[in-house]
Amino acid sequence: MALSIPYIILLSVSLAMDAFAVSISAGISMQKANKKEALRIALAFGIFQAVMPTIGFFTASSFYSYISKVDHWIAFVLLAFIGGKMIVEALKKGEECEIFPDGMSNWQLFVLAIATSIDALAAGVGLSILSTAILIPVLLIGTITFLFSFCGVTFGRKLGCKFGNRMEIIGGLVLILIGLKVLLGDLLN
Repeated sequence: MALSIPYIILLSVSLAMDAFAVSISAGISMQKANKKEALRIALAFGIFQAVMPTIGFFTASSFYSYISKVDHWIAFVLLAFIGGKMIVEALKKGEECEIFPDGMSNWQLFVLAIATSIDALAAGVGLSILSTAILIPVLLIGTITFLFSFCGVTFGRKLGCKFGNRMEIIGGLVLILIGLKVLLGDLLN
């Protein structure tokens, strides 16, 4: 059963939500509005969100059966670690308006991109099971995630300095809550 474009767009928007929330958190913690950094974050999230369903699609049952037992734990640990780090650094620094003063390190960005795209791996497996062609979904998932992430960083930056450390702490809590949602969603199903 092939999915129609409206369903693929809905899937794409759903998969982009975690990256959008993380992008807002990243924007909150940036020292200055930097379109280059927003573009880098958006590209990383968009690329990972496009690559993961492709991996899931082509490795469907063989690979996913191994990781599906622990994928929720992996996402939870990664998101909780980054979120906790954001909270600790926000509490330490006083009234400064930054956690990633020069932008995220490549390692931090890689970890967040993996953590927010694990559900896209499962979506790729689902697309394979539904015998849906992969090209259009992957292009839409990547593009929508890129757009949402770019807007998220920009929006988060405007919130960050206006509300200071409180927004950074909230951003860290959001990452932890996303991780808990993923973990509990899998454990309760």
